[in-house]
Amino acid sequence: MTAENDPIPVIIDTDMAPDDWMAILYLLQSSLVEVKTVTVVATGEAHARPGTRNALGLLALAGRSDIPVASGRKTPLQGDHKWPLLVRKLVDWRFSLLLPRGKAKPSTLSAVELLIKQAMESPRKVVLFAIGPLTNIAEAMQQHPEIGEKIERIVIMGGAVNVPGNITPSGFNSVDNHTAEWNIYCDPYAAAVVFASGTPIMLVPLDVTNTVPMTREFHDRSAQLRLTPAADFVHRTVGRLKFLIDRHAYYFWDPLAAVLITHEDLGEYEPVKLRVSAGEGPDSGRTLESENGHILRVCTKVDRERFETIFLETLNSNRKLL
Repeated sequence: MTAENDPIPVIIDTDMAPDDWMAILYLLQSSLVEVKTVTVVATGEAHARPGTRNALGLLALAGRSDIPVASGRKTPLQGDHKWPLLVRKLVDWRFSLLLPRGKAKPSTLSAVELLIKQAMESPRKVVLFAIGPLTNIAEAMQQHPEIGEKIERIVIMGGAVNVPGNITPSGFNSVDNHTAEWNIYCDPYAAAVVFASGTPIMLVPLDVTNTVPMTREFHDRSAQLRLTPAADFVHRTVGRLKFLIDRHAYYFWDPLAAVLITHEDLGEYEPVKLRVSAGEGPDSGRTLESENGHILRVCTKVDRERFETIFLETLNSNRKLL
């Protein structure tokens, strides 16, 4: 097998929300990917300790307890943005879903230390898969600028370019921000650091994830395809989210970005100059087109039907090449 056909080395940096669970299990099941490590970004939906515990549980479920896990700092690099506590508690406790208790323990390294170590020691350049705030990645770049030479690209699920954000005021969320997406909003300064790093970035923003809603039809289809523990867990997760699915409020955010790592041809892309509004105010965390921005490769369109097929078939495979 040639290097071009070898599995893609991937470092997953995740805030361990339900759509993250699905994306992680997809990559663990795919023969096209070699997951090197999972780092938990504790400035997103899950808190540090529960997020780490749940990541270890997912790896045990997939039979991959050999993959190291570590968590990062609990506060953004700047500012104090955070998810509502009720949402974080629901995520911490996995919506009451059960995961196996593996024997593996968290790494003695921090998330940033582990991320740097895995990237620098990899024989091939790695893909960083960022499915949470960019706190860990920005901190790694600040501590060890040479890491950029070992990164093939960063695939980021985040941002809203030409659509509204998803921080909608509600009974449990008092933030009045209609322009930002949560992953960028939770640490906009970190996002600005990563965008400006010069590392190749593929951005999968709300503009395209809004076109792949999670539906009752997908839930029913996943009920018929539960041939592996990963597929069964994804089905049960979708079942817990039906109250959001029925309100047309849940999307394949991170799973779509994961499938684009292995099947890039599912999407259409445009180079866009973007900057992050890193200050405070109603536009904090907004991703803006700007002549003073940095060129990112932005996914603008995907084949939804083929995405769902690849996602489900991979979850139900025994790491067979699709």
